[in-house]
Amino acid sequence: MKFSTTCFAVLSLLLSGCTESVSRDSSARILTMGDSMLASHGMSGNAVSDVLEQALGLPVIDRSVMGARIIYHLPISGSAGLNIGKQYRAGDWDWVVLNGGGNDLWLGCGCVVCKNKLDKLARKDGKGGKIPSLITDIRKTGAKVVYVGYLRSPGRGSPIEHCRDEGDELESRIAKFAAYDEGVHMVSLKDMVPYGDRSFHSGDMIHPSRKGSAAIAARVAKVIGESGKTP
Repeated sequence: MKFSTTCFAVLSLLLSGCTESVSRDSSARILTMGDSMLASHGMSGNAVSDVLEQALGLPVIDRSVMGARIIYHLPISGSAGLNIGKQYRAGDWDWVVLNGGGNDLWLGCGCVVCKNKLDKLARKDGKGGKIPSLITDIRKTGAKVVYVGYLRSPGRGSPIEHCRDEGDELESRIAKFAAYDEGVHMVSLKDMVPYGDRSFHSGDMIHPSRKGSAAIAARVAKVIGESGKTP
């Protein structure tokens, strides 16, 4: 057990060292943080942050980490990025693009008995919970926040098909929270994947394909672009 825990921590640290994969430009004003939905294809330069940088013509710092959660209690690997809140680094950010909660629901409660987990992530009225609290802390820095929902499965062949209802509920709660603050934007992906279309997902039918990552980035870029790119 001690050996496996140590290896896990080392792996997490290595992952953390690879998170600023898009730009190290000190003038970067956009930060992305979250889980594998944002981190996928980072090694090939096709992650959401890569496409977002190209679309906006602005440098982006990406600190998202595969497997990261909103609720994560282990200190070492959490500090290495598996705790999404700890991915944040102080900076003169105009925008923080954020996702999270999917691993908490799928790995934490199996997308089955998740009422308590959902309530911890975001209250039903949108006025409290770990995700609203994290967004509020980011907003206090002056940055605007884009919270990105999750891809839904195309209705077949996905091991997370049964997570659809939980995904819908989480998005609904974050949308209510976003309605209280014009500096918070909820980007839903609920309608992105047509029924039966597997092209937005990678082979595991969980993570986005390159096409999926590009489509997600396009929605985020649209929000930032329409808001004038700055607070």
